[in-house]
Amino acid sequence: MVQGQESRLKIGAVARRAGVSVDTVRYYERRGLLGPAERLPSGYRVYTDAAVATIVLARRLQSLGMTLEEVGGAVRAHDGGGATCASQRGRLEAVRERTRERVAELVALQERVEAVLARCDAGRCELGGPARPEATAPG
Repeated sequence: MVQGQESRLKIGAVARRAGVSVDTVRYYERRGLLGPAERLPSGYRVYTDAAVATIVLARRLQSLGMTLEEVGGAVRAHDGGGATCASQRGRLEAVRERTRERVAELVALQERVEAVLARCDAGRCELGGPARPEATAPG
């Protein structure tokens, strides 16, 4: 290969190298995370190695909890050469805040479930129909 010339990869090769499905490659292209692919006369899409790197980066950012919109912004900053830890910190802090909120919601849910289970254990189950006569105290 000539120096400075990137290989041209069909969509299946891009998907395999990036560890995603062909549908994911198409989806990322539709969502603007990847630039439009070059088309061969046969209609096949062809990509460069940079597309593989972009998909790998996007997947990593998604695994950190970033939304697709946040991923898009981070990828555009990266591709534009302006991405630094400092410039991306706001996106990561937003993820951290959402994660904290979700953890708090899950803790509250767990506490509610534990309370219902405790009432069930005490014979005051809230999940069934009317209390069965053998479960009620004599009045």
